[in-house]
Amino acid sequence: MSKAHIQSDKKVWILYFAWFVSLVATSGSLYFSEIRGFIPCDLCWFQRIFMYPLVVILGIGTFQSDISVKKFVLPLSVIGGVISFFHYLEQKVPGFGGIKPCVSGVPCSAQYINWFGFITIPFLALIAFTLISICMVLLLKKSK
Repeated sequence: MSKAHIQSDKKVWILYFAWFVSLVATSGSLYFSEIRGFIPCDLCWFQRIFMYPLVVILGIGTFQSDISVKKFVLPLSVIGGVISFFHYLEQKVPGFGGIKPCVSGVPCSAQYINWFGFITIPFLALIAFTLISICMVLLLKKSK
């Protein structure tokens, strides 16, 4: 097996992993809202806006073995990660929640889950966005 073929296989596996992460994150958000009945707040909706397209874009890229999707995926995952981080700070840092109060529906500071005292839904989204971003950076470095 040639070195180029092995590197190409690694790139495809990285793409598969990023797609799997986006599938799990999207499935998790749908589980929390549709099955558990948790009503998403405004910031949750923004995170969904950036996560849901990643399933489609990464899925197409994965099945076509096209790593050029990284240029579309990386901005979405970084912006979604920033929103998730902001949302997590709003939930966990006292006094931070007053910067941009949610005005409709559920307050963004509400915590439906709080596993081990620090794992909340925005934290889970942040982990997913971070993993996807790392995968895309790895694809950037490997293609140079």
